[in-house]
Amino acid sequence: MAVKEVLRETEAKMKKTIEVVNREFTSIRTSRASTTLVDNMKIEYYGTPTPLKQLATISTPEPKLLVINPWDKSSMGEIEKAILKSDLGINPTNDGKVIRLGIPQLTEERRNELGKVVHRIAEDGKVSLRSIRHMANDKIKKMQDDSQISKDESFWGKDDVQKLIDKYTKEIDDLFEHKEKEIKAV
Repeated sequence: MAVKEVLRETEAKMKKTIEVVNREFTSIRTSRASTTLVDNMKIEYYGTPTPLKQLATISTPEPKLLVINPWDKSSMGEIEKAILKSDLGINPTNDGKVIRLGIPQLTEERRNELGKVVHRIAEDGKVSLRSIRHMANDKIKKMQDDSQISKDESFWGKDDVQKLIDKYTKEIDDLFEHKEKEIKAV
């Protein structure tokens, strides 16, 4: 295994971490309606937990309204239960054809709570990146110890790993800033 292969593997893992952080950020409710709030919500459908986006059309006809139109109308009760159980803090309105979710304005207290949640998600992402860096550096050190690479190659490899973590840490910081502004702007 060459240093380049370790770097490729490390970058792929770091990109996955960024994807996870971004997905978690998009699931946090601000006062704007977004289909990502409920897309992956699991609904008990014939005994199988199924993502909502596989059971219904989800749309945002207005900035503060989500409309869920289930393909199988018999699943409406389960969809309502899942929404009520979730931490969205929204009461669904069911008219027998569609489920409407009115997105209320955020209170200052809720904004502060969301700010803490967003901060925790960002920190978890950074911890994950540091863990990936640690594993990559261990692999490079082992390659040097096994005389597969020189001391210089080991130094350059670790330097490249550090450049990767700097790049992806900045990406998490940018995502965090954007989400924080979104929460405060509402």
